[in-house]
Amino acid sequence: MRPSSHVLTLAVALVAASLAPRVLAQVRVAVVDLQRALNETEDGRRAKAQLKRLFKRRQDALDQRQNELKKMGEDLEKQKNVLSRQELDRRREEYQKAVIELQTTYIEYQRELAQKEAELTRQILERMHEILRRIGQAEGYTMIVERNEGGVVWIPTNLDLTDQVIQRYNAEASRTTEASEPASSMTGGGATSMAGAPTTMASPSTMGSPTSM
Repeated sequence: MRPSSHVLTLAVALVAASLAPRVLAQVRVAVVDLQRALNETEDGRRAKAQLKRLFKRRQDALDQRQNELKKMGEDLEKQKNVLSRQELDRRREEYQKAVIELQTTYIEYQRELAQKEAELTRQILERMHEILRRIGQAEGYTMIVERNEGGVVWIPTNLDLTDQVIQRYNAEASRTTEASEPASSMTGGGATSMAGAPTTMASPSTMGSPTSM
């Protein structure tokens, strides 16, 4: 064991300890809740309403088709004793094909809703990121952390930039999109989703061939 190495280690530790307060004093960290900002901007609210309208149209179409298939199956069950075997097999095959088509349509609608949500949110988020970049540079922040992803438990309200982002976003959007409908022209995708906007439709009930066929 060499005493000189312990002396050197202690000296480095003392220097680091003396520098730490000054380094930490230069670090400025803020947070932002992009989920809340997305839901409370005017563009975000319009996007969520548009997504809800699309969801309702697709869910209504699925419900209507499922009701038609239900009636189709009930009619087959009632007529199975009067139909020829050939005709019964033909109609049963037709029924099974319709069930598969409905399930495929459900999957396609789910994919469409997910893509539409991404399309309606990415440009909003890109604008927010640009606003945050300008705030960070102007106010000297070392970093800005997304509140829901950064493990933030508590932070003083003056270091939460969410309200500021919402206000700036709405002010800028009102100046640049007066003659357009921003929610309908957005393209792209985003990781943050719109809370309250339905994206999962009720799955069609499991339907097979009518019984005893």
